[in-house]
Amino acid sequence: MQDIHVQIISVKINTQEIQPYKADGVVYHADTCLPLIDAVKRNKVKFKALARHTYPGDRLDENTLGLNSIGYWDANEPQDWGLDWHRNEGLEFHFLESGSMPYLQENKEAILTPNHLTITRPWEAHKVGNPYIGMGKFYWVIIDLEVRRPHQNWVWPDWITLTNNDLERLTAILRQNEKSILKTNQSVRDCFSKISKAIDTDEKGSNASKIRLLINYLLVLLLDLLNTDDMVLNESLTDSSRSVKFFLNELEKNLSENWTIELMAQSAGVGLTRFTHHCKQLTNLTPMRYLTMKRLEMSKEILKDEEELSIAQIAYMCGFTTSQYFATVFKKHEKCSPNQYRLKYAIENFQFA
Repeated sequence: MQDIHVQIISVKINTQEIQPYKADGVVYHADTCLPLIDAVKRNKVKFKALARHTYPGDRLDENTLGLNSIGYWDANEPQDWGLDWHRNEGLEFHFLESGSMPYLQENKEAILTPNHLTITRPWEAHKVGNPYIGMGKFYWVIIDLEVRRPHQNWVWPDWITLTNNDLERLTAILRQNEKSILKTNQSVRDCFSKISKAIDTDEKGSNASKIRLLINYLLVLLLDLLNTDDMVLNESLTDSSRSVKFFLNELEKNLSENWTIELMAQSAGVGLTRFTHHCKQLTNLTPMRYLTMKRLEMSKEILKDEEELSIAQIAYMCGFTTSQYFATVFKKHEKCSPNQYRLKYAIENFQFA
């Protein structure tokens, strides 16, 4: 486990312009950060941010399109809240100026300490707090690159002014390795301090130019930190099979949706033929067969654990269109009806009690 730090400051919450948006035909809804909003209302933390979509903060204007959220919070007393597992609609950088911060990303767990910076790609689940955040001042910057999956090409906002070579190198490093936590230097700390001042004094976009310059400078500093001789790049991290694997992992949490193979491929961000190919390679099943098997697995757990639920309720919870269809599919695979399965489990459980 590593150590890392963070700090935070005050800001008002503005939830105007809360609209979903699309990428690759899929509608995305930005995070609402409700635990943070509640903590601000209870005066648990000071908070200041500029944002768009459903991210909390004062509204960003069109001069920084592509910047979804930039801000900080400052917690100077023990906290009773945290941000649970989530993904962002863009590339996110966190920076801890002071204090300590529990941080989890995919299968990595750390305690951030001062001058640590985290890198979170749009498809990477992460969590701040375990279960509660620590005391400290904590910054974030979220830049929308018009991607949601690992294989998609990154599109930086047009106000990012790094040279083509530098931007291509930075993009390659961020896409083709999984490094997520960096120990930074005084230059990065100073940059975030200036970002804080620009956010604090912004009046309806008056500091848009400063914010653009500071984000560009932050990217230059980040490239300097990452651009080392021992940086190993792995092109397989940008393969479309990885995008399909991420989707299949997420599918288990959304089995009740009215999925078709076309919608699954669209959500994975790949074409129908490629999606089917990768699904077979990863699971040895066709997409619809895999979906059915996962729904059946879910239904068996509910049948065992939720005795008060009817067969119809379980069918709908697991994504089956009717209870009759659910019963037919279930009997075909389990050689018994859902009710028989539930009764069999209850008898076996009673005998071993």
